[in-house]
Amino acid sequence: MAKVDYFTRKLDDKNRLTIPVELREEFRSGVVITKGFGDYLHLYPSEVWQSKIEPELEGSLLDEKIADLAVRLRTGKTEAELDQKQGRVTLKQSQLEFASIDREIEAIRVGSYFRIVAR
Repeated sequence: MAKVDYFTRKLDDKNRLTIPVELREEFRSGVVITKGFGDYLHLYPSEVWQSKIEPELEGSLLDEKIADLAVRLRTGKTEAELDQKQGRVTLKQSQLEFASIDREIEAIRVGSYFRIVAR
């Protein structure tokens, strides 16, 4: 099966994002949604967040850059399981406002996570 690197979606009335069927196995460990480096969101498989991101955010206690990044990524962060029936995850209103997302999104793979932007 081909690797999915990009998808578009329309959020439903409850701000739920449906993950493409081809990606659901990748998100079987759960989903972490955070603010991005810019005015967009990051969508991580929980496994990636725990194994790659958390260790990086544990850097030196005296490293202000790492501390600022930890604050940015952890403020408003949500962790959830995909709903098994439809493969959906809910985005918080504050996340949507941060990224200026109304209903339509684009998700672009960046290594082992996705960047979510308004379409």
